[in-house]
Amino acid sequence: MISALYTKTGKLGIRKYPLYRRAFQAAYASSAQAKPRVPLVIGIRREDKNRWERRVALTPSHVKRLIKETGARVLVQPSNTRIFNNASFERVGAKIEEDLSKADAILGIKEVPIDKLIPNKTYLIFSHTHKGQAYNMPSLQAFLDKNIRLIDYELMTDPASGKRLVLFGTYAGYAGMIDGLHGLGQRLLALGYNSPLIHMGQAHVYPNLECVSTKLQHVGDIISDQGLPDAFAPMVFTFTGSGNVTRGARSIFDKLPHENITVEQLPEIIKDRYNPRFKNRLMALQVNAKDYAERINGGGYDRAEYREFPDRYRSVFAQKIAPYTTMLINGIYWETKYPRLMTTKDLADIQRRRDLRSRMLAIADISCDIGGSLEFMSHASTIDSPFFYVDAVNSAEHKDIEKPGVQINSIDNLPTELPFEASKHFGDSLYPYAKALAMGNLEDTVLSNAVVCQNGKLESPHRHLEKDLAKAQGIRVADTRRKRVLLAGSGMVSQPLVDYLARSRDTEITVASNSLDEARSLAYQYPNTQATLLDISDHASLAKNVKDSDVVVSLVPAPLHPQIAEAAISNGKHMVTASYISDNMARLNERAKDASVSIINEIGLDPGIDHCSAMKIIDEAKARGAKVKSFISWCGGLVAPENSSNQLGYKFSWSPRGVMTAGLNPAKFKINQQLREIPSGALFANKFGSVPLYPGFAFEGLANRDSLQYADIYGLRLEDMDTMFRGTLRFQGYSEILDGLLKLGFLDLDSGTAVKHRTPFQFLASTIGLNPEECDRSKVAEILAERLNATASGPLVARLLSAFEEFGMLDPNQQNISAPTALDALSQILQSSLKFKPGERDMVCLFHEFGIEEPDNTYNVQTSSLVAYGDSESGETAMARTVGVPAAIATRLLLEGKVQTRGVLRPTIPEIYQPLLERLGHMGMHFMETSRNGAHNSLQQKMAWN
Repeated sequence: MISALYTKTGKLGIRKYPLYRRAFQAAYASSAQAKPRVPLVIGIRREDKNRWERRVALTPSHVKRLIKETGARVLVQPSNTRIFNNASFERVGAKIEEDLSKADAILGIKEVPIDKLIPNKTYLIFSHTHKGQAYNMPSLQAFLDKNIRLIDYELMTDPASGKRLVLFGTYAGYAGMIDGLHGLGQRLLALGYNSPLIHMGQAHVYPNLECVSTKLQHVGDIISDQGLPDAFAPMVFTFTGSGNVTRGARSIFDKLPHENITVEQLPEIIKDRYNPRFKNRLMALQVNAKDYAERINGGGYDRAEYREFPDRYRSVFAQKIAPYTTMLINGIYWETKYPRLMTTKDLADIQRRRDLRSRMLAIADISCDIGGSLEFMSHASTIDSPFFYVDAVNSAEHKDIEKPGVQINSIDNLPTELPFEASKHFGDSLYPYAKALAMGNLEDTVLSNAVVCQNGKLESPHRHLEKDLAKAQGIRVADTRRKRVLLAGSGMVSQPLVDYLARSRDTEITVASNSLDEARSLAYQYPNTQATLLDISDHASLAKNVKDSDVVVSLVPAPLHPQIAEAAISNGKHMVTASYISDNMARLNERAKDASVSIINEIGLDPGIDHCSAMKIIDEAKARGAKVKSFISWCGGLVAPENSSNQLGYKFSWSPRGVMTAGLNPAKFKINQQLREIPSGALFANKFGSVPLYPGFAFEGLANRDSLQYADIYGLRLEDMDTMFRGTLRFQGYSEILDGLLKLGFLDLDSGTAVKHRTPFQFLASTIGLNPEECDRSKVAEILAERLNATASGPLVARLLSAFEEFGMLDPNQQNISAPTALDALSQILQSSLKFKPGERDMVCLFHEFGIEEPDNTYNVQTSSLVAYGDSESGETAMARTVGVPAAIATRLLLEGKVQTRGVLRPTIPEIYQPLLERLGHMGMHFMETSRNGAHNSLQQKMAWN
């Protein structure tokens, strides 16, 4: 034993590792003095991946046995959520100890946060590092840097057969099948059909598998007695894979009344669907690669060839099996070299067919292989929110059980739903090797073969990971699995952002706000999300919050972004914000580059995805040698037409102040080869009275700030262009009312117009110069006509009077308001009087038009457009979604290390806009693109400008 240990570690290993030191001493004592070995100290860590992780590597009974058989000391970190309580470990002789630094070897289940790794220790965990994925490399680097010996359970295999020895696979199958049956019962009810499966709960509600068996017996009796819904007969459950996962799933399913069938029987079974035999039993279909892998050039399936040359095969699962399947239980191991079981197009083709509406209702993807054998499986779901739905026809993903889409269950820690038996099973398989470890017997073949790294170096079977470590040097994450996001701000845009990020179980989110109640109300809706109080003026507190994160998202008012950016740069953290790049932010560009920090700005709607969709078309045109001669962009956040019945044709889901002040900006643009400028305060009077984007919408528009600067931002030559224009959409009639309010003084920002404890009625009277005692409707009409050079009975005055009535400004009984300026007072009034009512929704419209001169001198008019509506049921606005989700995707790209460009950025570079547009598509936000020949089709020929 002495020589074996010495050969493996050398002198450095014996000196640095307590485990090897003790083993060496024990071996020496045994050989030289015949004294018993010195046992090691074993630590059992508290699982902290999420609140549901209640498993443990060794149960109290295993610990009792280990202490008795080896004399080892066992330290157990305290936990209030572990399936076995602290007292149960103390009773068998373990010591409850928060600090595991006295342990020689530490046993756990899931990944350990980097900042909690103790140097110079031996860890046995599922580390998920040995496959070389880029996002796992920082963790592997930490094991090396901290001189940790890493033993990975996944690598503990039988030397003869190569089969894994320490695993939870069967329990994943158990829990996945239970959850799948529960979900299908819920889905059938949502579709209007009661079924016996409605009585199934999720796996975690059952104390043990015996209770599950009892429930399955009851459900099976109901199936036999009352039957299944006729509309879905026969109910075919298709199982893929043949390993522990699938065997576990089948052992649950097989407790229900069922009949085993083959692929060859499927057509006849469906043809005979009304046969009474299908009423009281389920159909079980077990398939393997030979059933769906078809040789591209003809010929039969050959297993050896398929494994060696999988590119010679294609999957016909979608054509041969899926159209007959009610629920797919996916348990296959898949690698990128193999054809996918189903693509997104395959799913869409099935969902388009009316005759298959009762098929492919649900998928229990127990393998949880994101974007793997099932291309449309986009993310892992959670025990809290186990199901999502994919509507491939509309490229939409949602969580509404009543809307179209296949139900997907893809929980990535299923065994923890059955923590008692899963821990016992796992501990039984681990115990022989835990015992060897406790005795310092690291020459045990299973243990030694599972070592990934030690002495600061990778073991020879894993040396190939050195290139992956080198590639990952630019990834700035604190952990391979637990990535941390600091969200500064808790306004309406925050919820879609948190909702998107929280879908990834590897992400912890801290919502930081100056309103702790508001932050808590958002954070408590999601797992792995917490709230904290944030005072941006407290630089020390801000720096600490930033330092503890990997990416900072700033959704605070725009003037505060540079302060947060300063803290991000100082702490080497990336940042995301949806606001325009201010001069102060732009000045941080070189500092951000020097700190190797990416600060992605302008990543909302406008600015944001308007940049992304524009640059896609522009870069494509440049790639084929074409020239962009005209660029027109319109964007507007609006109220849905059916809810626009007020004089402004507009409603507010957040503070109106920004909308009001935007109307005071100057504007510059180029149209039909002419440069135009609109001075500050003249925007409403110089509106585009008709913007004919769609026949169904009566749009008008306003020029948006300095359009000319975007020629340079988009890499275009302004001098070569006929038109360069960006504008804001409104419904017709909006600008006339705002122009009237501007001329009357309601948009004044002068401090002399401050309002103190006045009713809106008094505010109206004082602003137009009337004594409130004399202020009746006819008198107001006279003053308006005089001030606006209009007639008292004319349409402008009539519209303004109606507007004041809608605003509540003609009612003397309204509550008092106070504001620093007239514009702020009007904003308060509008926020109250023109807010969205329950059941109302907003709308977003984004429309780009490009005039492109092709290499053959033809003129091509291309468009890229997006129209989105808010959800009247949930209250989520289209504006919040189209700002929050792009910002969330940009955050995810930074966490994944996908953005390598450093500095103060816009989403105008391919490494940002390409994956962002793709992921927006997965969320149902698709840009529609069209192309027509001839300049006469261009908007620049049709827009009416006052």
